[in-house]
Amino acid sequence: MEQAAESLAPERTRTRVTMVLALAMLLASLGTSIANIALPALADAFSAPFTQVQAVVVAYLMALTVSVVFAGRLGDRRGLKPMLVTGLAIFAVASLLCAVAPNLWLLVGARALQGTGAALLMTLTMALMRQTASEVGVGRAMGLLGTASALGTALGPSLGGLLIPMAGWRGIFWVQVPLAALALLLAVVVLPADPGREKTPPAKLWSVMNRSLVPKLVVNLLVATVMMATLVVSPFYLGIGLGLTATQIGFVMAVGPVISIFSGVPSGRLVDALGSDRVLSIGLALLAAGAFLLAFLPNMMGVAGYVLSMIVLTPGYQLFQAANNTAALAAVPKEQRGTVSGLLSLSRNIGLIAGASAMSAVFAFGVGTEGFENATVLAIAAGMQLTFLLAAGMMMAAIVTVSGGRRSLAGNGD
Repeated sequence: MEQAAESLAPERTRTRVTMVLALAMLLASLGTSIANIALPALADAFSAPFTQVQAVVVAYLMALTVSVVFAGRLGDRRGLKPMLVTGLAIFAVASLLCAVAPNLWLLVGARALQGTGAALLMTLTMALMRQTASEVGVGRAMGLLGTASALGTALGPSLGGLLIPMAGWRGIFWVQVPLAALALLLAVVVLPADPGREKTPPAKLWSVMNRSLVPKLVVNLLVATVMMATLVVSPFYLGIGLGLTATQIGFVMAVGPVISIFSGVPSGRLVDALGSDRVLSIGLALLAAGAFLLAFLPNMMGVAGYVLSMIVLTPGYQLFQAANNTAALAAVPKEQRGTVSGLLSLSRNIGLIAGASAMSAVFAFGVGTEGFENATVLAIAAGMQLTFLLAAGMMMAAIVTVSGGRRSLAGNGD
């Protein structure tokens, strides 16, 4: 009986740790998506053009992107738990500064600080999850982080849409303050202390780059680009191309995040059962198929075609995330996990920026104008088709990249 109790204790501790790390990941993802819906309100509040208020979103993404590798390095040097706690403190303070910002440019500065805190959260939760998960449950743990990330992304627009009419644009930042404070308290109390570290200098950044890791970073970037394209292009297609109202667009676009929420942990279990290589291939194949379907099915079947395409695409993304993150961290020494997690986050964030900018430009090129309000239904459909044919091609390139990396490793006996 005593032995059973002892075996349950580590499992209970691991569950609590997992929940805290999932909350931290959710916060970082929520910060990424919740401000987008407030841009019209910010433009009105500060009497600023859209090009200026966009900086509220861009500042967060840029700070997140620039900081992730440094966040991983700090975790390796100073300890994963102390730096995650620091990140939560920065995120909480920055959320408060956003909520009370008296002008647009102070808000932009506070958002950059919030993005810096989010970089520590995104990067170090992954490293800590790998460190605390049991060897047979690493895939499931990574899948749970994917679920938390998807939940944060899904909550952002819907929560913002509820708060802005009641509390104004400041409400979307006020709500993040108590959530960050709760996560900070739980992290201090629940997360185990880092084991003693030897006084050795951390590995140099480029020393962790090898034939195994580089393809995973490249493919991570490509997949993030495609997934961001669905978030950027879909509102225009659903609204102008299919004539849906804003409320209807919100419901239809919620399909993807909802599928992500429910498919994250099962994806991780598949990684544990089948191995990361096999699940990675399945995930990329579904992503390629889903992108190809998005190029054609919505134009043929309307909303039903869009939903069917997302039903194929989204599980592919979760399978890919769980498998790629697990594989990237599998053979990494403990003292380098923060750095590798940072590189994974960096490649993902570059992909998100590319998806928001480059894929938007491709869509505009396909439509034939940047003034979408004047575009015809056929023009919008053409832009949708061009964008996701390119996305399908990118996923095929990702499959080739992964296959080439495996052949290179096999040929060199690594």
